[in-house]
Order: sequence, then C-alpha cells, then structure tokens
Amino acid sequence: MSRFDGKVAIVTGAAQGIGAATATRFAFEGATVAVVDITAERGADTVAEIEKGGGKAVAFGIDVSNSASVTAGVEEIVAQFGGVDILVNNAGVTRDNMLFKMTEEDWDLAVDVSLKGAFLMAQAAQRHMVPKKSGKIVSLSSISALGNRGQSNYSAAKAGIQGLTATMALELARYNINVNAVAPGFVDTAMTRATAVRMGLDPEEFVAAGAAATPIGRVAQPDDIASVIAFLASEDARHIVGQTIYVHGGKWGV
Repeated sequence: MSRFDGKVAIVTGAAQGIGAATATRFAFEGATVAVVDITAERGADTVAEIEKGGGKAVAFGIDVSNSASVTAGVEEIVAQFGGVDILVNNAGVTRDNMLFKMTEEDWDLAVDVSLKGAFLMAQAAQRHMVPKKSGKIVSLSSISALGNRGQSNYSAAKAGIQGLTATMALELARYNINVNAVAPGFVDTAMTRATAVRMGLDPEEFVAAGAAATPIGRVAQPDDIASVIAFLASEDARHIVGQTIYVHGGKWGV
C-alpha cells in the first residue's frame, strides 16, 4: 500500500520545477492530485506526465494571490475529488533587484504570490480539514529567508512563510492538522536558470558555481525537495509540527 492511497493532494505552482516533481511524487504514491497553476493549461504537461505513469491528476487554474479565485478553485477541487487531505504551497515568483531599484509592483508580486498565496490557500483548505480533524499543510520557504542580496521581496516573503507556518501550526494542531515548511537552498529549476539569464550569466555556469559553493558538492534537483515534502505530508511525520526543514546541502550562508 502506498503512503497516499485514497488521499487528495493540492499542489500549487505545479506546472514546473519543485511543484511538478511534488505533484508527480504524490501521484506515484497513490494520491489523486490537483495540479494548480495560474492557468489550467500551464499544468497540462504535469498532468500528462502523471497519467503516463498511471496516476490520477487534474489541472486547475487558480490565482493564489486572489481570494475569490482561491475560494472558487478549492471548492471546485473538493466538489470533484470529495475533499482535500494535503496542501502544498509551492507557488512563487522571483523579481530580483537591489533595494534602491526595486519597484513597488515587483515587491507586491513576490509577496502576494508566495506569502499571501500560502495564507489564502491554507485558509481555504483548512475549512475542509478541520471538520474531519485531519490534514497536512506544507509550504515552501527558502534559504533566502536568511537574507540574500538583491532579493528583499523574495527573502521577506519566504521569511514570512516560516512565521505563518509556526502560527498556523499552533492554531491547527488541535485538529490533527500538521503544518510545516521546507526551505530549499540552490535547486536546479527553470526559475533558477531564468534568474541566471536575467543576471546576464550562463545558466550552466550558474549551476556549477552553486554546486561548488555547497558543502555536499552538488545542487538539489526538484525530486530532492519533493521527497522531503512527501515525508512531511505522510503519517511518518505525524509528530512534526510547526517546523521549517532546511534542505540546502550544508550551505547555511546565501
């Protein structure tokens, strides 16, 4: 029996990278997965990959920064799948710039998608978890929460995830809902490589430099993060509450 047989998992930002790897991992272990991204079309490739492996998934378009979209989207998922057991708040964007050049629009976008989005999705999901006294919520923070040059917006949002996680855990633990966070270090994703391009760097050299600066000698792949998320969403982690797990290969500094 797989760990998530009969479970319904919602994964946001699941069109690519960590989100896609996590959605695929849950489906591989038996869950029915709601593949959420800003549009359902963006999640189509992830759904196709899951179905190719014999899993069950449906793509849903939800703007996680918009409360009306979140409420309607989660209700649609529950109506189609019969409930929600696991929520992974992975949706996020980067709009890097130095403090003196960062626009208010770029600040708002990064904070709204990563932090407000996690709040809205968790608020909507817990309405269905509390009555049955069961659920798992895992949100994505980042090593950038410790501070990172040129990422005041992203760092603030990811630090906020840790505070939000600790507080939601205190409020929801009595209902047997485990709330935790994962804070990756350097992960080789399309978003990371796009950041390299914006910085005028060669993506391959950017990844190689990240590996050289990591004590374990390599950067993480999306599957490395998905495995930790899956653990926290499983009954193996039933006594882990309100924690942020750093997955950075030994590199504490940014």
